Amino acid sequence: MTIPLGKDGAKNQAKGIANEVKGKVKEVVGAATGDRGQELKGTVQKHAGRAQQRIGRAEEKLAKK
Repeated sequence: MTIPLGKDGAKNQAKGIANEVKGKVKEVVGAATGDRGQELKGTVQKHAGRAQQRIGRAEEKLAKK
């Protein structure tokens, strides 16, 4: 998953939140069904979402300068 860098920090934050939520859902479903692969994919997506949110916050800080 690639995270585009740009000037729209709020957009990256929103997409990051969405990815984090989707990842958490996949993680929980994988754990509930015993599908370790699904669980790991969810964990990766969740962490990618968190990173994307941080990128969005950094973009907003840079835009203010």
